[in-house]
Amino acid sequence: MNKLANMRHWPERMSPNFGMSRSSMGMPQIMHQPKIAPQGPPPISNPQPPDAMIHYTFNVHFASDLAGPDTEDILHSTTDAVLRWTHPEDAPDDVPVWQLPVHTQNVETLRRRCEDLTNNPMPIEAHVNATTPKNGRNQIVTVTLSGTADCVYKTRETILNETPSLMRCTHVDVDGHLVADLTEGRLKPSVTAFLDEVSKFCGVDIFLLGPKLTPLEDGLNGGLSMRRDQRWRVAIYGDHISAEHAKSRVLIKIDQLLGRIVDAVQIDLSVQPLLCGRNRKNIKQIESATNTAIYFPPCFSHAYGYCPPGALRRNPDEVFITGETPEAISQAKTRIHQILTTIRLFVKDVTIAMPKIDSILLGRMDKVRKIMETNSVFIMLPPLASRQGTIRFQGPENLHVERAIRELMSLAGQFYHASWWINQPDPRLLPSAQEIRALLSDVCANSDADIAFDKVAFTLTGSDEAVKEALQVLSDIKFVTTVQHQIRVKIELANEHKEFVSGKKNGKINKIMSHCNVQIVFDNFGEYNFNIDVLAHNYTSMKEGLTLVEQEMPASISFHVPDQYHKRIIGIGGQHIQRIMKKHSVFVKFSNAMDRGGMGRDDDDSRVDNVICRTPARNAQNLELVKTEILEMVDREDSEITTQTVNVDRLYHRQLLARLPEIEVLEKKYNCKISFPSTEQASDEVTVQGPQWQVPMCADEFLGMVPDKHEVVLEHSEPLVKFLESPEFLQNIVPKLKSQHEVQVSVHENTEDRAADAAPTVTLLWAFTRNNAGGLRDAMDFLHSQFATAGIEPVVIKGAIPRPRSDTFEEALQYFDSKILQHVAAPVATDAPATPTFGEDLVRERSNIFDRLRKPGSMSLSFLDRRKNSSYSATNSFFKGSTNVSKTSLISIESSRSFNADRNPWNDSGVNLPDDDNNPWGTSRVFEPNGLIHKLAIPMGGDSTPRHGTRHSGDSGRPSTSHSTNSGYPGPLSGPFR
Repeated sequence: MNKLANMRHWPERMSPNFGMSRSSMGMPQIMHQPKIAPQGPPPISNPQPPDAMIHYTFNVHFASDLAGPDTEDILHSTTDAVLRWTHPEDAPDDVPVWQLPVHTQNVETLRRRCEDLTNNPMPIEAHVNATTPKNGRNQIVTVTLSGTADCVYKTRETILNETPSLMRCTHVDVDGHLVADLTEGRLKPSVTAFLDEVSKFCGVDIFLLGPKLTPLEDGLNGGLSMRRDQRWRVAIYGDHISAEHAKSRVLIKIDQLLGRIVDAVQIDLSVQPLLCGRNRKNIKQIESATNTAIYFPPCFSHAYGYCPPGALRRNPDEVFITGETPEAISQAKTRIHQILTTIRLFVKDVTIAMPKIDSILLGRMDKVRKIMETNSVFIMLPPLASRQGTIRFQGPENLHVERAIRELMSLAGQFYHASWWINQPDPRLLPSAQEIRALLSDVCANSDADIAFDKVAFTLTGSDEAVKEALQVLSDIKFVTTVQHQIRVKIELANEHKEFVSGKKNGKINKIMSHCNVQIVFDNFGEYNFNIDVLAHNYTSMKEGLTLVEQEMPASISFHVPDQYHKRIIGIGGQHIQRIMKKHSVFVKFSNAMDRGGMGRDDDDSRVDNVICRTPARNAQNLELVKTEILEMVDREDSEITTQTVNVDRLYHRQLLARLPEIEVLEKKYNCKISFPSTEQASDEVTVQGPQWQVPMCADEFLGMVPDKHEVVLEHSEPLVKFLESPEFLQNIVPKLKSQHEVQVSVHENTEDRAADAAPTVTLLWAFTRNNAGGLRDAMDFLHSQFATAGIEPVVIKGAIPRPRSDTFEEALQYFDSKILQHVAAPVATDAPATPTFGEDLVRERSNIFDRLRKPGSMSLSFLDRRKNSSYSATNSFFKGSTNVSKTSLISIESSRSFNADRNPWNDSGVNLPDDDNNPWGTSRVFEPNGLIHKLAIPMGGDSTPRHGTRHSGDSGRPSTSHSTNSGYPGPLSGPFR
């Protein structure tokens, strides 16, 4: 914003009579506004000549804060991937992420393209401006176009569809033995060749990384513990469409390495969401019945025109199927065909403002994808920057189509449209084109809103916060404030909230207009939404009036209450609910099964939000009070619906889906819903949703279906082997471990693993289910006590579990200077006398097998030594020190596990503390033996109430934005829009 200072002196160059007379022909209209005519009558405008010059500035979302991988984790990379995603050796240590070669190259390519556009015969000028905010974490790149309206919009479409915006990184976990020969210490040539081929075919950069090693803050005592995943990672960098394409091919290759057969079927893109069913219910049933995996293409590849040079797009109608046998794949195809023959199509077209469609395509596609999956509806969005305003909805039922339309229209309400008109400007005293471009670029960079100028008016589009921030910046420019002007902000809202906002006989709106000296007009258009136009003649009035209007807009939360409790809550004649509504000034609405479309529909309808609490945003703090008071009248087993996430290896999801009847019985038993991620996501997270008192029990029983194991390698000795082969161990100790600790132990002699003295080893294999993982340490302690009784001192080579700190006040002893209160030594990574600490063990393992995986070639150690990590990468927040790459290549694939089950000794009051970085005791993490994390709500002593993951309440009113809460809490009453 430093360039704005030069423009604040423009009024000194103007005559005193500039802009003081009101135009007799009304307010002007920007060039692209007439195309949105179907949404309502356009304002009175001055006719613009067809060749009028306009200036248009917009952001190019390069994702310049996307950091590359840690060079110490790289086993293999595709051609030039390391050069693009790491810093050179001579780069300073504090170099920011946005100076990575890949980001600087994208900006330079955009500059050259704009220079070519400026020098070509077309009447268009394109200028690129790259700025860095104060935090220095990312770079903001803006493009300013000057020319006729048609040329400007066509050029913008060309730039957005030829620029690799929306870059991202996606990961795929893979077992190490599938991609490397661990005995010989080398990567499989077929795997590296495949990654190189996928990189060229899809236009992405791919890295093969070692297992993750991250220090995690213990959820109870705040200590740091190391967690290492046994699986390796495939990191894919590229634009979001190409990255999804490459990810699908990598997942299919993993299935092939597992011995599965791959086939494909052609299904039209527009019916794929309908085939999947609501929440992919149909596909999960097919995969469960046939033991197959079905991979669908990205739903919105048609809306983005960018394709990397030399790459090919995935056929949007091609669906891949992998299975154990050809018969299983054939059976899956037959079931797909049966579903397709029974689908009925309901199609409806809806018109949305064109700038809002572009904003949705650039920043809200995750929410649109969620709408499609939830309602089983295909949403046909127009191509990016195509200036088309029609969206087509296609679904199997009219009810689902209407739900999807209303949710998307609610999403469109998150974006504002504003105009700042200058009345009767003197063309001789207007700023130069260069000054206008500098002004627009600064406003766009500091607000993230698109802004246009057409000699007499500024037009702004973007999210609500972005538009208000842009208006704040414009209000500091004397050129636009010293002359007579008019400001107009257009807010979009659902038709059902019109009376809610206006009040009885427009009382709310009339009070705001008289108090703030603004004009508010309700502009009816379309079937679903209407516009609230707020007009003012100065920024102060506009700011105050807009704030008051936003405070009158609906803030709402929705939650689920079983239908059988509705009469109890409402009371006789509605006396109970009326008392609650009057007490908190909140409107409450109940809906039953008939209101949601009748009985006999999907089981998902039994868990949808059927209670809506709505109030003006200024009273939003009472929403939670009303919700709490309503849920107090619901039995504990049917209390508030919450969500808990458990981590299960994604490949084991297939075995769980094969037991789908058992899972359905489990869901009915606890009135919960267990949801698996889609096959394309390749996620380990399984979601359990249901009443907050039932979810932990349902998750525990679900984890009882997931087997796990842990290996402990001991040094071979004659007394140890004799004890393990004795009848006492086999007939007494092993059954006792199974009955008391739910852990099964077996003994295996291993002649391959050797200790330091070359003696053979003995492996104890502990088998258990995930819900009994907490008993593993107790079982191992019990076995060690039996060893001690028999006079045996085993030497642990690998697999020792660190001993937890005792539940005492030992952490406080360091604050007392006393010789009696001795300090307790910090726990080491293992309690075995011959085993080093975890860090020493890590250094030793990182220097053996994985050093051999880096053979001379593209990933030589000397080459990686000359590259640097990004200064702001995630790993640097934990590991401090030199940014130079260590010669130890990768971490070991052997499992090193950490169990910390202590609680915070200072929180014994039963009060749940908030979850933040400084107070990690609100939610416990249970570290499973295979390195996965399972979030559980555990009482923190006293009579504390179990805590579960926060449930996101749906909002049927004005939707939240990326800068606001889900319940629509109002912004500040004073000060600038922030």
